Amino acid sequence: MKHVTKIHYHSISKNVDIYFDDKSKSVFSSEFLRVHSPSAEVQGHGSGPMKLVFNKQSVSINSIEPVGHYALRLGFDDGHNSGLFSWQYFAKLQEQQSALWDEYLQRINEHKNNKDSVPIKFIP
Repeated sequence: MKHVTKIHYHSISKNVDIYFDDKSKSVFSSEFLRVHSPSAEVQGHGSGPMKLVFNKQSVSINSIEPVGHYALRLGFDDGHNSGLFSWQYFAKLQEQQSALWDEYLQRINEHKNNKDSVPIKFIP
């Protein structure tokens, strides 16, 4: 299992650099981390679908707290701070970052397209 060795938050770009013990590095936007938080609030409870989190383009990170030797608690400026980002979860995000982001954008677009549609019934 990969371990996080270093984290660096860039307050202007709102990006987080995550360095792993295998010498790899990932850069995550605060928005990406917020909408993919491992919290039940975002992931859903049980086997239900992941919640769709909107309008987090300008979210930033206020705090980064270590939790033992296995995770970080990220505090976002919208008040969200309940997800524990374990080293294993960061590795998953690193591995699937592009696919997760594309899926999120697709879900946002589907929601936008569906929210304004009104079914029309033709009655002869």
